[in-house]
Amino acid sequence: MEWEQSRRSDNIEDVRGSGSDGGGGGGISVGGGGLGIGAIIILAIIGYATGIDPRILIGGAETIVNHGQSAPTNDGAQPQQRQQARNAGAPKDQMGDFVSAVLGETEDVWSQVLPQQKNVQYVAPRLVLYSGVTRSGCGQAQSAMGPFYCPTDRKVYLDMAFFNDMRQKLGGGGDFAYAYVIAHEVGHHVQNLLGILPRVHDEMEQADRTDANGLSVKLELQADCFAGVWAANADQKFHILDAGDVDKALNTAEAIGDDRLQKSSRGYAVPDSFTHGSSAQRKQWFTTGLKTGKVDACNTFGQ
Repeated sequence: MEWEQSRRSDNIEDVRGSGSDGGGGGGISVGGGGLGIGAIIILAIIGYATGIDPRILIGGAETIVNHGQSAPTNDGAQPQQRQQARNAGAPKDQMGDFVSAVLGETEDVWSQVLPQQKNVQYVAPRLVLYSGVTRSGCGQAQSAMGPFYCPTDRKVYLDMAFFNDMRQKLGGGGDFAYAYVIAHEVGHHVQNLLGILPRVHDEMEQADRTDANGLSVKLELQADCFAGVWAANADQKFHILDAGDVDKALNTAEAIGDDRLQKSSRGYAVPDSFTHGSSAQRKQWFTTGLKTGKVDACNTFGQ
């Protein structure tokens, strides 16, 4: 992936090494309404090691996700003191510089595509880089949760240790695969700007678990498709793709499908429990966005 010449975004809050202060409370509310990729992997591994059905662990965790309420912090620090620990602007280290470049590309693409295709102004999210644990507007963020978007504060949260997990545990990796992960979370922000995210969250609150999971899958697949829309337009605008880049992203999409993760943990998959979509679905919708470059092609809710 060609990213070195890209504009760096300043919409980054770097709290790595500053402890656990991002402002916010105790409950966890992630992305499109489900657990992050990292959390599902960890729970699946625990279930496999202990003999506990991972559905029980994941179901219990998602109950906390969906019903947990923010609680005030008890560390004694004032918001102003916590804010001082945040370094704003593009990071200077190599991986931080890469994230800043990818975020800048998403801003440049969506600020053009969204008004042109949907007549909606693009307001860029901020991206919080943290290590281990921090606090978000949706509650405590932990590295095991994986990257996620918080609609409450309109920020993307990323512990870059997840990229190591992609290489070592998921069989993914490479610059464009990492960019796909970032673009997927920004895709949730696009959903928020289009009014899709709050509408579907309201529907999920009224639905039973099976139907709520189905809605979560549609949100996640649409975010995959929006990542493809970004990639198509970024390549047209900046010529970012090298040979093999798309294959790396597709391999990553396949590796984080619910069926792949469930089968690796217990030998079989339970489609009704999916929250992010199967490997085939994730590949299909990312490819749809990549081939068309059109937001309207990403209507996962019409399927």
